[in-house]
Amino acid sequence: MENTAGTSNLMTIRVMQESDLGAVYAIEQSAYEFPWAKAIFEQTIKSTKYAVVMESQQRIVGYGVVSYVVGEAELLNLCIDPAYQGKGQGAALLEHLVDNATELGNKDMYLEVRESNLSALHIYEKCGFNEIGRRKNYYPAKNGREDAVLMALPLSF
Repeated sequence: MENTAGTSNLMTIRVMQESDLGAVYAIEQSAYEFPWAKAIFEQTIKSTKYAVVMESQQRIVGYGVVSYVVGEAELLNLCIDPAYQGKGQGAALLEHLVDNATELGNKDMYLEVRESNLSALHIYEKCGFNEIGRRKNYYPAKNGREDAVLMALPLSF
């Protein structure tokens, strides 16, 4: 699938491959203070999860991972390389993941996000997600723990 995402560069979204893991993990480490372990990405591509990468000029600039269970989609990870953030790629990748979940007949999409991740919260709210709850002290943080904001998007009406 190809998308134009926020710039004149053509963005391509495709299924994540084992050969992508080095680039994906490098982005994960550069974007998050508490990144996923590389083994999680290795397990992801061998599982039934939907894992994709977003490319610009054959360079991986982001990725997303969604789990599908009994008519519900859960966004597990969505990340854009910090050098490419703020240009619409995150919203474009999220739109692709929502469209895929909808096409597969899922009724809702859920996610959780750090309460301090204001840019992600803005993208999710702009795309129609609503806060449905919080998990207190869920994420490790530099000065202790922080809440996870739980969000949901109805995919069918």
